[in-house]
Amino acid sequence: MLRLKAKTEALLKIYETMLVHFGPRGWWPGETREETIVGAILTQNVAWRNVEKAIANLKAADLLSLAKLHQAPAEIIEPLVIPSRFYKQKTKKIKDFTAFLFGEHGGDLDRMFSLGERKLRPKLLAIKGIGPETADCILLYAGFLPSFTCDAYTRRIFGRLGFFNKDATYEEMRNFFMRHLPHQVPLFNEFHAQIDGIGHHYCQPKAPRCDECPLSGLCKKKN
Repeated sequence: MLRLKAKTEALLKIYETMLVHFGPRGWWPGETREETIVGAILTQNVAWRNVEKAIANLKAADLLSLAKLHQAPAEIIEPLVIPSRFYKQKTKKIKDFTAFLFGEHGGDLDRMFSLGERKLRPKLLAIKGIGPETADCILLYAGFLPSFTCDAYTRRIFGRLGFFNKDATYEEMRNFFMRHLPHQVPLFNEFHAQIDGIGHHYCQPKAPRCDECPLSGLCKKKN
């Protein structure tokens, strides 16, 4: 028990240090749950600024609705999401998600999310093209369910902090946070946002800005 408590305390200390430095970051950048879900799918393997362009295109075409995206032919959606790259694959992922939502839950997000994180996550992962990070973003940011979201920043930062090795899988990282943090949606939400802030501004793959990083005093591997 002491070991578990020590890990929890270490994670919360890191969280508080980042929060003091950045302040609340106000994620996810989506105005509605539907926009959040679409954004989570489109942001795979691309910078968020590209996703914003695709979202703007969908809004301008009055298609930023899961019902409308479900009904619209792929040929209509594809040119609108070109800025997000891999537009054909991402259009198919959106269509596959809406097919699941309308096929199993009558298009009702409340009904879908009422399954809870443990039951819904495997169902989301079974949708072709919905990987763990996307599923967790949907659960956390659109469903307000406690599902910790990891990414490449998480592996890099917490590898350098001494928590993971460079080969840690997504599920290994997620399970660590799920075991050692209180299952609180606001905490999970803000923790992920703070990690991305550190990764974007300081903990870069090459030439990390260690001397300026607020986590410098806690880092076991400065390089």
